[in-house]
Amino acid sequence: MERSLFTPEQIMFRDSFRAFLKEHVAPHHEQWEKDEIVPRDLWVEAGKLGFLGTAVEEKYGGGGDPDFRFNAIVSEETTRGGYSGVGFMLHNDVVQPYLTELATEEQKQRWLPGFVSGEIITAIAMTEPGTGSDLQGIKTTAKKDGNDWILNGSKTFITNGINADLVIVVARTNPDAGAQGFSLLVVERGMEGFERGRNLDKVGLKAQDTAELHFNNVRIPAENLLGEEGMGFIYLMKNLPQERLSIAVVAAAAMESCLAMTIEYCRDRKAFGRNIGAFQNTRFVLAELATETQMVRLAVDKYIEMLNEKTLTVQDAAMIKWWSTELQTKLIDRCVQLHGGYGYMREYPIAKAFLDSRVQTIYGGTTEIMKEIIGRSLNL
Repeated sequence: MERSLFTPEQIMFRDSFRAFLKEHVAPHHEQWEKDEIVPRDLWVEAGKLGFLGTAVEEKYGGGGDPDFRFNAIVSEETTRGGYSGVGFMLHNDVVQPYLTELATEEQKQRWLPGFVSGEIITAIAMTEPGTGSDLQGIKTTAKKDGNDWILNGSKTFITNGINADLVIVVARTNPDAGAQGFSLLVVERGMEGFERGRNLDKVGLKAQDTAELHFNNVRIPAENLLGEEGMGFIYLMKNLPQERLSIAVVAAAAMESCLAMTIEYCRDRKAFGRNIGAFQNTRFVLAELATETQMVRLAVDKYIEMLNEKTLTVQDAAMIKWWSTELQTKLIDRCVQLHGGYGYMREYPIAKAFLDSRVQTIYGGTTEIMKEIIGRSLNL
């Protein structure tokens, strides 16, 4: 199916990013998986070439174009190559809107040039050891001390957690205000009391640094409050649809790449005197997977257009996130089956995709939470 989503400029952007991955990521990613982290100089190189902060205004060094299709290209090409350690999606898709929409002019001048250049790597810290997706159960607190805030608590499963220079932390600033009692505070590398715990040992995404973060009486200056006090939960709800769509973008790209590699394998692999693609069962399975992949692609592209048009709702994002990621894990599981024993070998890309994909139905809100959001919207 030929796609018509992208402009000629964006197609050129894709070609450039693909070349960047081929030169700077492909030769090294296997080693980064062993190291369980991507080197910081990769971020700086990406910044030099304009792949970070495409939505940031030009006066801060960014691309000046808020079109989400640029973000989608970065996510798609990273996924197709199996370069799951590269944390640009979190930086561009999740953190960027908080800084461009909520930061003061002083904060933008302080943070955005480094965000774009790759010298400031970012993260957002929502999840806690005992809360998971229940954001209203957050226990990390920030209490006023003069004009400053004193931050205490722990976060876990934080993408870019080891490399991050700037972390947006969700903290409870008013314990009696319910959903209006949360604020966003920006913690910067080197602040006293800010400690990083383990680089977590995950099933997949081995090259991605995912960490525990600890805040022990961290003094946060008043000028590091992001947005308005007490509005943190509202800001999260506003920005989660883009995050969830970006997860669906990854799902669609993963389905396409895994289907393509499986079709090629079935053409080449022989059993009982012929290639396994010649068996009727194989053709039927691949026909089903090809159809599901195309339907997901059509839906994701439409939802990207909706996001650009500012018509994507919380319910829309929940739908595309749970549906695409569930189909992604189903498809990859069946592709592993078609690979037979070789599908269980980590030297084969399909095995790596199997491991990397499992988290897709969990983060950004589990499938069960997505269904709850959709169910509530039906006014039953």
